[in-house]
Amino acid sequence: MRRLRTTIRAVALLGIAILSHSADAKQPKQITLTPIGRYNAGPGIERAEIAAYDPATRRIFSINPTLSRVDALDISDPSDPTLTFTIPLGGRPNSVALHEGVVAVAVENAVKTDPGFVKFFDTNGTLLSSVTVGALPDMVIFTPNGRRLLVANEGEPNDAYTVDPEGSVSIIDMTVGAANLTQADVRTAKFDDSIPKTNASSIRKYGPGATLAQDLEPEYIAVSHDSKTAWVTLQENNALGVLDIEAGVFTQLVGLGFKDHSKNGNGLDASDADGGINIANWPVFGMYQPDAVESYRVRGVTYLVMVNEGESRALTGFSEEVRVNSASYVLDPTVFPNAATLKQNSNLGRLTVTNATGDTDGDGDFDQIFVPGGRSFSIRTAQGGLVFDSGDDFEQITAAQVPASFNSNGTSATFDTRSDNKGPEPEGVVLGKAFGRTYAFIGLERTAGVMVYDVSDPFHPSFVQYVNTSPDDISPEGLLFIKEDDSPNGKPLLVVSHEISSTTTIFEINKK
Repeated sequence: MRRLRTTIRAVALLGIAILSHSADAKQPKQITLTPIGRYNAGPGIERAEIAAYDPATRRIFSINPTLSRVDALDISDPSDPTLTFTIPLGGRPNSVALHEGVVAVAVENAVKTDPGFVKFFDTNGTLLSSVTVGALPDMVIFTPNGRRLLVANEGEPNDAYTVDPEGSVSIIDMTVGAANLTQADVRTAKFDDSIPKTNASSIRKYGPGATLAQDLEPEYIAVSHDSKTAWVTLQENNALGVLDIEAGVFTQLVGLGFKDHSKNGNGLDASDADGGINIANWPVFGMYQPDAVESYRVRGVTYLVMVNEGESRALTGFSEEVRVNSASYVLDPTVFPNAATLKQNSNLGRLTVTNATGDTDGDGDFDQIFVPGGRSFSIRTAQGGLVFDSGDDFEQITAAQVPASFNSNGTSATFDTRSDNKGPEPEGVVLGKAFGRTYAFIGLERTAGVMVYDVSDPFHPSFVQYVNTSPDDISPEGLLFIKEDDSPNGKPLLVVSHEISSTTTIFEINKK
């Protein structure tokens, strides 16, 4: 195990302060997570990604992309989840949702730029209907009242970037019943330049030759408690779309701004070639680029919880990824008189950044350095305004608790290999109420494990626990909360699907 080194020093040559802080070990731990059951879907990766739960049958429905099916797991005994049956899909599934006995599965086309499908089943695996939606349906969610199913159609371009379908959200009217659905029950909410924009300067539109509709790529959806409004993360674009569900139109596009990593508390380990753990401040801006988003209400006010994973386009036909030490990535000499020092591999040289953003004056060199992701989670208002960001908590906490696998791919053998590219990479989040408090459970795709925060006060969340069950569980993708009233053992549960280890792990939540 390498010795933990969190450096606190001032470097006048760089003209910046390099600071770090340790995680606050004095925060109260109101709950604890304990792994009690695990299902392994077999050898290989991508056999467990997203899951939904049916309390009536006590079954988890887990998508299995590698085998193009849904695995139905019996968790009547949550300590011993067992495979009950499988549902063949005929294509790669990306998401699953469940409401009152109806299982909805997003299935992409064999040609991902062609329209995809949503297939509906009952909880015994019987096909009820199938409808066509937009290209690359990546996420499905029922509205709380069950009257609509929303589908995030990501619309990614092909690798050559010669075909770039439009991103959109499909709105499926479920009031006719899942067995009676036809194409007439599907509406599509699209993007255009007439949609009002907030903080427009931080909305990234940069695909070569792309229209706004082609460039925006819906990733994840949260829905309001009254089923009237949806918030759609546009990850690559560092933006949020606000959708009027009944009208079927986007009413606002919100730029999410940028995170200043030169500020105290916003440090990051920027290099995989600096000899260890060095969480520091640098003249770098993080593009929040959230993946998952959840909504909740506090005293009648709606807030959004987002995990700032980051995502860049790295295709054969177009790639924005470049390292700071690349000869093609020229730093403006006036802004960065210390460019040669910054470009050293032990400093920022190895850091993966974008060359599509940062040349503010259009002269061919870069006046600001932008990296994908914020390595954090944020809480925002329903209008997208930033209320809270966890800063460098995730790196500080993992550095203290699992230093041997810090910024890794979940193992000590890959220690520090992700510091140069999105770090711990928070991807999934689910909210749950337990013992009178509201908690956010956040999966770290790279370092592995789940961060738990009490978000009952959206302005002052507190860290509760970090639980890491690697190497049994690597790369958490989807998280599912089961409240105690629906739980097979009468206790709140957290179900985590792991992409690389192909495991579905059940955690019991108990009061501390």
